[in-house]
Amino acid sequence: MSVPIKKLPPNAKGQIRYRFVVDVGTHSSTGKRQQVTRTFDTLREAKAEYARITNRRYETASVPFDARTLDEWLDQWLAKKAEDLEVSTVYSYTMTLGRLRGRLGHIRLQELTEDDVEAWMKWALREGRVRGGKAGTGLGVASVEMSLARLREALDRAVTRRLVEVNVAREVTIPRNLRKAERRTKAMLPPWNLAEVRAFVCAVKDDRLCAAFLLSLMGLRPAEICGTRWADVDLGRATLAVTRTRTLMGNRFVVEKDAKSLAGERQLPLPDLVGEALAGFKATQITEKLAAGERYEDNGYVLVDRLGRALNGRQLRERAYQVMAENALRRVRLYDARASCFTYMNGVPDHLLARWAGHTDVRTTKRWYVKPDVEDLRPAADTWGELARAPAPAHEENVRCGSVKG
Repeated sequence: MSVPIKKLPPNAKGQIRYRFVVDVGTHSSTGKRQQVTRTFDTLREAKAEYARITNRRYETASVPFDARTLDEWLDQWLAKKAEDLEVSTVYSYTMTLGRLRGRLGHIRLQELTEDDVEAWMKWALREGRVRGGKAGTGLGVASVEMSLARLREALDRAVTRRLVEVNVAREVTIPRNLRKAERRTKAMLPPWNLAEVRAFVCAVKDDRLCAAFLLSLMGLRPAEICGTRWADVDLGRATLAVTRTRTLMGNRFVVEKDAKSLAGERQLPLPDLVGEALAGFKATQITEKLAAGERYEDNGYVLVDRLGRALNGRQLRERAYQVMAENALRRVRLYDARASCFTYMNGVPDHLLARWAGHTDVRTTKRWYVKPDVEDLRPAADTWGELARAPAPAHEENVRCGSVKG
């Protein structure tokens, strides 16, 4: 029997793809036929997937009946995932899946269809926002794609457990034209350039949190700054150990944990300016402790208020925004100071740049944090100019002008 795989016309990039539609059984409650569509870059991949689906269908006409809803399955899946994930990651998964639970969670897992997931995706892009902006407006492409990715992962596990025949979210993707439309309309806010960084440094030189702001400009993540203790700072050797983070989850509670990864645990040298700011901040805290007396919370954190209470990332960010407003500086996220730092340090050897950033692979650093602007590209233009001005050797000049006879 021939395999019903259709060869598609070349797409906009000239790529040829292969697609098939196959029956995967019937709804246990309605009796209606269910089909899935799959598209692949190669004929070999298409044949392999077609064989996998049809073999599974022939092995068993349908999976055993299961009454659990998508909500119930996601609860079980998340509980199992939580055993191997950081608390902050579990929280992220919970919030990401929460975007689709309201419209899909009540559906029985075995009755969830590709059309259901497709309809949710369109709704989410059109009016799915409930927080973090104007309610009723569309979610961003990245947010919707993240929810789909987590749903695919959960349904892959359901397929393995033989709770469902196929992963109905596997082929639901955000159309290319919607991605391109968002890129055209979304303003990409560049990080501070060299002049703006220096203006910010001047603005915070007398600020109580000057040392924390300078650590941001060194490329530390806000959570790393919040998690730093004085025990991690060696002012004599001018070094700083990055070992812990304190992350504010959902603007409600703080989670303290180890560094983001093994590469995130690193020791950095302190530039003189930062070392001096930290020494000054330590002296300030000693004075504040004497003034506060028993009210002072001596918890060992570097980033604390005047009563020794540890500050979180939101409080640090809000103070930074105040400084920017008071000094007429362009408002950017404090996290984006990492991009300013690593863009300026791009000439440092790759393995040292990655180590400073807390990354295993420098490609991560350069992909997400090195963001050259037009002035950073000026040396490339000068190099090209040298090419254009370089005189040709005399022999080549004569040949080009036709003065050499053959």
